[in-house]
Amino acid sequence: MFSKTSRRNFLLAGLTLAGTIAWKTQAKQAPNELATLPIRILGKTGVEVPIFGLGGAGKTPLSKPGKEAESRRLIEAAFTGGIRYFDTAASYGPSEEYLGKVIPSFRNQVFLASKTGARSRDGALRDLERSLQRLNTDHLDLWQLHHVSFNEELDQIFSQNGAIKALEEAIAQKIVRFSGITGHHEPQIIADGLTRYPFDTTLITLNAADIHHPRPFSTSVLPLAQSQNVGVIAMKVPAYGRLFKPGVLDGMHEALGYSLSLPGVHCCIVAAEDVAQLQSNLNVARNYQPLNLAQMQTIEQKTAHAWEDNNFFRAWT
Repeated sequence: MFSKTSRRNFLLAGLTLAGTIAWKTQAKQAPNELATLPIRILGKTGVEVPIFGLGGAGKTPLSKPGKEAESRRLIEAAFTGGIRYFDTAASYGPSEEYLGKVIPSFRNQVFLASKTGARSRDGALRDLERSLQRLNTDHLDLWQLHHVSFNEELDQIFSQNGAIKALEEAIAQKIVRFSGITGHHEPQIIADGLTRYPFDTTLITLNAADIHHPRPFSTSVLPLAQSQNVGVIAMKVPAYGRLFKPGVLDGMHEALGYSLSLPGVHCCIVAAEDVAQLQSNLNVARNYQPLNLAQMQTIEQKTAHAWEDNNFFRAWT
């Protein structure tokens, strides 16, 4: 374990210099002709990002040991297909390590986001050290406080030695560009977090079944985030595929179309089981058109009877 001083010095110098020159050189070798996706500005960050990003957890080889080859193909296909937002976390198994084998070749062309589940300053810094090492990068575009679920966690995060101190230090040292908070358990906790601190982004559950939950994210967190110009990234968009069970939605075009048509949503992240599924999802994203109110209501009617099945993850903490 690093001391506070050596940890800070490591973050500032130990990783950065040797890698940056090599990675910028390699980035020039990236393909010149790449597919494109619709673009939105990620709230107050001012950064333009495609509406569709690659998730690093769930039903994907990225989070499974022994799947490096499959993960490499998936990451490369995502970049070639126009994806520039790559999502991962310190707790996603080998996800960061797999990304770190591929991302350096086009690092300066992507928006790289990771997360920490630690609630203390020192614990969060340890996660950040490991994330930077595994991702083979000298900085994160977005570092998020992960799956915040309870008031007690907020109190820990914002305490004198809480994780918010690590986030602020990392931003001050230019190791992290933007701050974020994520959650899929309780909307009010995320809303309270956004009220207590000027986070740049929030990653929250926003799928076509959310509106039927007794406490939807879409009617609580989303309006607050929009009023603060917080960048909003939607997750759990297809509910791990459960939204595509018989009698619910017709496919990804409805799931993706709904989430991206909610006012204030800037992009979404969706994992892929293989390159074929990724390509299918990319095709839907490229052809996305905002849905009107009647279309949104039709989709909501389709999910009314299945909202519990499609919000099962709300019980996770």
